[in-house]
Parts: sequence; structure tokens; C-alpha cells
Amino acid sequence: MDAISVIRAKRDGTRLTDAQIDWVIDAYTRGEVADEQMSALAMAIFLNGMDRAEIARWTAAMIASGERMDFSSLPRPTADKHSTGGVGDKITLPLAPLVAACGAAVPQLSGRGLGHTGGTLDKLESIPGWRAQLSNEDMLAVLRDVGPVICAAGEGLAPADKKLYALRDVTGTVESIPLIASSIMSKKIAEGTGSLVLDVKVGSGAFMKDIDSARELATTMVGLGKDHGVRTTALLTDMSTPLGLTAGNALEVRESVEVLAGGGPADVVELTLALAREMLDAAGLPDADPAKALADGTAMDHWRRMIAAQGGDPDAPLPTAREHHVVTATADGVLTRLDAYAVGLAAWRLGAGRARKEDPVQAGAGVELHAKPGDRVTTGQPLLTLHTDTPSTFAYALEALKDAVTYAPQNTGFTPTPIVLERIA
Repeated sequence: MDAISVIRAKRDGTRLTDAQIDWVIDAYTRGEVADEQMSALAMAIFLNGMDRAEIARWTAAMIASGERMDFSSLPRPTADKHSTGGVGDKITLPLAPLVAACGAAVPQLSGRGLGHTGGTLDKLESIPGWRAQLSNEDMLAVLRDVGPVICAAGEGLAPADKKLYALRDVTGTVESIPLIASSIMSKKIAEGTGSLVLDVKVGSGAFMKDIDSARELATTMVGLGKDHGVRTTALLTDMSTPLGLTAGNALEVRESVEVLAGGGPADVVELTLALAREMLDAAGLPDADPAKALADGTAMDHWRRMIAAQGGDPDAPLPTAREHHVVTATADGVLTRLDAYAVGLAAWRLGAGRARKEDPVQAGAGVELHAKPGDRVTTGQPLLTLHTDTPSTFAYALEALKDAVTYAPQNTGFTPTPIVLERIA
């Protein structure tokens, strides 16, 4: 078998055979198929798609390219969550300890931010001493002793996907639903969790801009999970407006701790509880009450123990930015739109995110929101505070926010978009 025949088959709209898929993934992982050839195949898949059986086989081949973790020795069921990414999406931080407080083990393998969407590991690394890299043995020990763990995926999990992901990012093939679905699910299935809940974001700040595309992606991933014996459900959730009142790294950690303390923004609490209930139900713990675990401090206890188990100091002050700039309302009225993508782009430009994987991030940088859609505002009232260590970025961030806000007259009625739009199982 050779790469050119596989490329030609998909270029011409032919369904790839199991043997072709197995060979090309294995050969690419070993370096026998060149990046240029895999780029051509990725573009052919982008243009011509894959059917359900092709996607399932592609996913299985990527899983088989590396190791598969096993949590069967744990004394509690395992449940994980994956978000497709958004602005202010700090949900993993309160969610993992909350679900663990209700009786599940939560092996949360997370990533870093790229572009306008934030990364869970970048956020947690703003906590002094906290480390993202754990060996498989250390990860298992934290799961057994504490319950939740949030860490980086090991090098041995789905190495084919690591190579292909980097290639897609520079070849204009990121938006392919078969390649997105197989990328996410190969890592999550290889991780070894018994159940998985997918948070598929929809809106300007999300990867999927419209609900039809989000539904297709969610349905594909739920099917892949079930094909591989992982109990999988998905929630389609709104990302037209940032989640909560912060977008950044330390800023979002602070807000997450507020949620764990029984406070925090209503939308963050609502989505955290909705996902917790889905995870607990999938893990076989439908009678657990996550709202009670938030209220009585049990979730906070698990957070503190999780942070300490990974070298962090849960009592240490979080970093703050050296410079601030306040953005004020330019009209009286009802705020009807605060665009998630614009806020995410501003936070990125201020230093909270990265353009390349090797770029550093500023722990204290980001955007703080003082009003959300539905709030009544007056001219000159603070809407946003921009945080950065590099004040030269303020103008660049303000450019991103230029058309981010829409106002309506004071007597205008406003109906908020629901946080959870659909459930797919």
C-alpha cells in the first residue's frame, strides 16, 4: 500500500477501506508518510468528508497508535468532560472537584489555549507551584486518594493525533468535522474514562458558529464514544456571550473559587451543575446532589486537595496584572449583545493567550466584565476592565472590542439565550 493511492481515493470521493485507514495512520505515526502527503489527505477529507464507518475506523487507528490508560483498579466510577472551547469557559475548574465530591473519579486531561479560546492548563498554572505534567502512576494516585485530577495528556496517548493536529492547524483543515471528532474522541477514549460528557459550544466565541454544525459534531462524537464502549452524552451550550465575568487565566481561577465557595456568576453555576448532573448520571450516580456539594463546602475541600496534590498552594495569592484600562458604556440603555469572540480576542491580545504553542502567556492578563446582556447601563458606566503587564497592547485589544457591544433603548425587553440549548444522547 502507498500514500498516493490513499490520497487519490479520498480525492476522488471514494470511501477509504479499513486497511487503507489502518495503514496510513500507522505509517504517518512512524514517519513513513510525509507531512506533505498527510496534508493532501487531510484536505481531501475536508473537501469530501467521511461516513460514520470511516470516522470510527480513523478514530480507532489513532487510539491504536499509542497506549490506552486503565482505571479499572479505582474503587469508584470514572467520568470526564470535554469542552470544544470558548471564552471565559472555566467550567472544568469547579466541575472536576464537584463531581469527585459526589463520588466519581474525574481523570480530566486538558490542554492549553490557542488563539481566542483559553486553556485549562494555562489557567491552573497561574496558581503558584501547580504542575500540569504527571506520570501515569502519579495521575492514578491522585485519582485514588483525592478523586479529581486535571493534567496534561501524556506523550503516549494517541501520538498520531498529536502529529495530525499540528498539521491541520497550519494547512487550513481544522474545521473538518470528521477530523475534529476523531481528534477529540481518540484522546478521550485512549484516556480510559468509563463515561464522557461533551460540552459542544455554539456561537461567535465557539469553534462551531451555528447550531446545525454543532449538532452534527456532537452526534458524531456521541456515536464514536458508544462505538468504543464509553457512555457518552453531549450538551450544546451557548457561546455567543462570554461565560461568567472574566476571560483570562488567574482571573478565571479566582472566579472558579468563588463558585466553589457557593457564589460566583449565575451562568457559570448553572452550567457547572448541568454538566455535573450529566456526568454523575453517566457514571451511575444519578442520586448524587451536586448543588448540595457546592453549598456545604465538600467541593471546595476536593479543590484544595487536588491543587495541593499537584504541587500547588491553594492559599497563595493569585498573580495580578500591572496595568489596567477601563472601557465605559457609550450610551444609555439595555445591553443586548456582548460578543464572545471579540472579548476572547481582546484577552488574547492583552497576553492571556498565545498565537503559537510555544508562546508564553501572562497569568494576570485578561478581560473583566462589569455588565452582561440584559443589564441596564448608563453612559460612562464601566463595562469592561482590561488587564495586562504590557500597556502597549491596550490599543490592539480595544480595536478587537470596537463593535463588540450593542445597546437598545432603556424600555426594551430582553430575553436571554438559554445556556443549555440541546442534549444529545
